[in-house]
Amino acid sequence: MHPSLLDKIASRSSGICLYGIAPPKRATPAGQLEVIVAQQIARLQSLTVDGLIIYDIQDEADRISTPRPFPFLPTLEPEVYAHQHLASLRIPKIVYRSVSRDTPAEFMRWLAEVHTAPAPPISVLVGAPSRRTRVGLKLAAAYELARQHAPHLVLGGIAIAERHARRFEEHERMLAKQETGCRFFVTQAVYDVTSTKSLLSDYALAVQRRGAPAVPVILTFSPCGSEKTLAFMQWLGIAFPRWLENELRYASDPLATSVELCRRIFAEVWDYAREKGVPLGVNVESVSIRKVEIEASLELLRTLQQHIDRER
Repeated sequence: MHPSLLDKIASRSSGICLYGIAPPKRATPAGQLEVIVAQQIARLQSLTVDGLIIYDIQDEADRISTPRPFPFLPTLEPEVYAHQHLASLRIPKIVYRSVSRDTPAEFMRWLAEVHTAPAPPISVLVGAPSRRTRVGLKLAAAYELARQHAPHLVLGGIAIAERHARRFEEHERMLAKQETGCRFFVTQAVYDVTSTKSLLSDYALAVQRRGAPAVPVILTFSPCGSEKTLAFMQWLGIAFPRWLENELRYASDPLATSVELCRRIFAEVWDYAREKGVPLGVNVESVSIRKVEIEASLELLRTLQQHIDRER
């Protein structure tokens, strides 16, 4: 019997494989929503993944002055989409929760609801996208409330290598979250090998000094098949080294080039993390709704899974 996602998190195993999706737009008509759900279930049933991430999409307009390439439209609540619309999909769900929109009372009500879940729920807590964002509940306070009032809740956190490249303190954020109950991390989409390896290096040194275990760090990869997708990913804060951006912009087949670059990046970081004793996993997503880019994300996931299987 293969270990479950909960088992792999508990044992701090390498090789966790996830797939990430955003819920449909809140304004989607009921009939169209049924079609989208059926399509997603059919697509996701073909995957052999440890879990499915359901994102909690934020506006993020406070984070950057550059106009958003695509208009922000609110999506369905990730909890509702995961456990009601995708209930028939027998894949463990990791539900994101943007706590900055919560008051302490609202977050406590949510903790009370997840307390009644039949299986231990898994959630990634997300803070405000910017220091300028008006916050109802700070991320550190949310972790502390969860530890006190929902100890069975399996918590994950966000790790952003680009932020580490600017301030060299992301590993300290990770350790602080870990000390309040965070048991795994999911990164922003990776295209910059150097900043990712720098974060893993500092994290590995920090846990060694403190005598703490390194928990799984799950790298996110997202294919990029067009100029519009590239512009959106850059707006999201994903770093593209100049040489790599040129490779994508001027490739005869940007999508195939992107998939191959992601494969090479993962292989390099996988070897580095193993040397440093950091358990690494993978999460694949598509930030585009274009069918060809979604299909490329599924191809990339299978490719990265094959690499993990060979290296075990």
